[in-house]
Amino acid sequence: MATLYVGGRVFDGEKVLDGQAVLEEGGKVKRIAPAAEFTGFAGDKVDTAGGTLIPGIIDCHVHSLSGAEGNPGAVQDRMTAAQIAVRGMELMRNTLEGGITAVRDCGGKDYIEFAIRDAYNSGRFLGPTMRCAGRMICMTGGHGNRTGRVADGIDEVVKAVREQVHAGSDLIKIMATGGVMTPGVNPEDAHYSAEEMKAGISEAHRFHKCCASHAQGALGILNAVRGGIDSIEHGIFMTEECITEMKEHGVWLVPTLAAVKNILKGYDDGDRSIPDYVIEKARRVFDRHIASIKMYYKAGGRIAMGTDAGTPHNRHGENARELEYMCDIGISTRDSLFFSTASAADLMRLADQGRIKEGNSADFVLCDGDALADIKRAARKENHRLVVKRGIVARDNRAAFVRQAARVAAE
Repeated sequence: MATLYVGGRVFDGEKVLDGQAVLEEGGKVKRIAPAAEFTGFAGDKVDTAGGTLIPGIIDCHVHSLSGAEGNPGAVQDRMTAAQIAVRGMELMRNTLEGGITAVRDCGGKDYIEFAIRDAYNSGRFLGPTMRCAGRMICMTGGHGNRTGRVADGIDEVVKAVREQVHAGSDLIKIMATGGVMTPGVNPEDAHYSAEEMKAGISEAHRFHKCCASHAQGALGILNAVRGGIDSIEHGIFMTEECITEMKEHGVWLVPTLAAVKNILKGYDDGDRSIPDYVIEKARRVFDRHIASIKMYYKAGGRIAMGTDAGTPHNRHGENARELEYMCDIGISTRDSLFFSTASAADLMRLADQGRIKEGNSADFVLCDGDALADIKRAARKENHRLVVKRGIVARDNRAAFVRQAARVAAE
């Protein structure tokens, strides 16, 4: 059965299409054409008047098994594998209902997240499309060593990459620097050597895997970029040299503004379960992180939306707030939407997602109001009328807007 979306604006992932209607059939976009072409259409219709139909939002950096507690690792350590899996399914369903129709898991636990990925990607359950990195690869004592694959030296790094490929990872994540959430490491410090980074990235590319690097300090960023990395995650202490080389190599930045912002907000709201070392480092990097992202944006670098959802107070289902955070630091509404749809799909190699175009998956968010004029229309899930995944309604909030209109009319 076909469904026609008609009456409002369409943002196709790159540009606005006014006066156009979108026909969905069999979970795909069948036709995009002027609304007048569909006069007399007798199938199901979704009235988009007063709203903006955008592609499903894509988050390129989540941790699907972490629950955004003040100390997610400590909570996870008290759970069985079965409990972690069931909760992960719930968290990813929350993510979908928040308008996020695809995610890239940048580090799970013991490959538990693969079962969730396979259940959703096969269509057995309704959830976001998932791409998973498996175990993060880090040095002894390095960032992520609690659940990551510890590897030292070129041969061991190459072996670790092969293990992830064998396990069924969609991408490889290599930790180039220290980070905020691991005790005893500095975000500024490079961890893997340039030679180790290059060896791991080259091996991943040999098996056609995209590579992401947690990279916060400048030297670690450069080691990753010179090794052939596809995306830099966080990029907190970028320099002009980093920016120049990242642009030359076409490297994506995945900013994750939500991560540090929510750690500090959680603490300010009274959560003392967040470790002191996390708060100290979060405060230290906060302003520099924003400055780096602004620098890369101003330079015209490639950016794809990511949140680090699952870290303290960075909740699955609230991922779309990252669009608002990007606009808060000077990114335009159009670019915020582009980074969160078409650009994110390109990074994740999702050829049939991220854009509303004929033949693509019918993954949509129907925002109430003009999302190009007010990013909150897309960034806040209370402003979503509908979330659609492969043509199936995942969340229908239209009744709330009918009630709101009725109250306004009665006043």
